[in-house]
Amino acid sequence: MSKLIIGGIEITIIKKNIKNMYIRVLPPDGAVQITAPYGANEETIRMFAVSRISWIKKQRKNFENQARQTKRQYVTGESYYVWGKRYRLDVRYSNIRNEVRILGGKLILQVRKESTPAQRENVLNEWYREQLKQTIPGVLERCEHVVGVSCAEWQVKNMRTKWGTCNIEKRRIWLNLQLAKKTPKCLAYVITHELVHFLERKHNDQFKQYMDQFFPNWRDVKETLNQQMLDYMEE
Repeated sequence: MSKLIIGGIEITIIKKNIKNMYIRVLPPDGAVQITAPYGANEETIRMFAVSRISWIKKQRKNFENQARQTKRQYVTGESYYVWGKRYRLDVRYSNIRNEVRILGGKLILQVRKESTPAQRENVLNEWYREQLKQTIPGVLERCEHVVGVSCAEWQVKNMRTKWGTCNIEKRRIWLNLQLAKKTPKCLAYVITHELVHFLERKHNDQFKQYMDQFFPNWRDVKETLNQQMLDYMEE
């Protein structure tokens, strides 16, 4: 692993056994990372970074402007989102069972009184996971019908940097647990995005044409997703 600085921006270089270079701007603070083939020399990587500097600055600016949740303590009064709607957390104690449910404008979190913030987070995340697992099949079926492809398997994973990812060869899709907190259209957009990768690997003009065909307002939904409040992330 090495680093270079372009336009005052520090960029981390990671080399792997791949054919093409790619660049990522990572939350929460816009850290920049380039992954390059083992054979790529420093000048080639530098020129690649220079060619993408405007895009890098735009992505970093998006992170600066994006609202972010404060660090969670999982106590009564905190705000949480479910399918894009905001709820006030109400922590209640019970020695019988852990439970999460929505009651009016409240998100009820029932846990043992001695439970730690980490344990409460696990209970809530498992509930979010179930919400997503119950919703994905119907949305996926509709998106598969529109795109004209199908995936063999899907999984839910709590990812820090991606809303979704896929394995094209195995026809497998992973979806970010955090999508259960976003508006339903965001889930449909991410699923469509990953399915389109079965038709086109890269985010090139052909990919965008497919997205325009299968999800005409995808740019608006993508912007909505990126503008919605992010979870707190450790530095």
